[in-house]
Amino acid sequence: MATSNQLAPGMTISLDGKVYRVESCVKVTVAKGVPFVKAKLKGLLSDEVVEKSFKLNQPIQDVSLEERKLEYLYLEGKDYLFLDVGNLEQVLVPSKIIAEKIQYLKEGIELKAMFYGTTIFAVELPQFLELMVAKTEEGHSASHVANATKWGVLETGARIEVPMFIESGDVIKVDTQTSEYIQRV
Repeated sequence: MATSNQLAPGMTISLDGKVYRVESCVKVTVAKGVPFVKAKLKGLLSDEVVEKSFKLNQPIQDVSLEERKLEYLYLEGKDYLFLDVGNLEQVLVPSKIIAEKIQYLKEGIELKAMFYGTTIFAVELPQFLELMVAKTEEGHSASHVANATKWGVLETGARIEVPMFIESGDVIKVDTQTSEYIQRV
């Protein structure tokens, strides 16, 4: 059990039955009043941002999230089915947790997932993935320019800019954080 004085950005706490990440916090001192801690909290399930004031030394339930490795299996309805590599159990991850990361998911990709009990809060792709280019489109820079690029559609459906020499069937390394081409493999 922590106290409000120990709040720091990045901490995860439980408040009123909900789990929040502390986005920011500041100790407020008023001229003729009792000092308090004001915190901005982001709900891990709802993405709602709330501001909450705490008395100094007020007990707060801090929460530790568990990190697990999951391997993507397939889409099941609107959600995504993964295999927990640690205990070999199947885990259904809601589409709102996957969000835009879906553009890099294919069978067999391993990612990190953050759990609180059995509830999953976030997933994190590896920074670099090797994916096949399914097709390329016309170049959108003049072909005589040294850094000319064209659009490549990856096997997962993601569209990224690739150099002119990349063709369908090539395997490339992609930075999943920036959606940038790194190199041909």
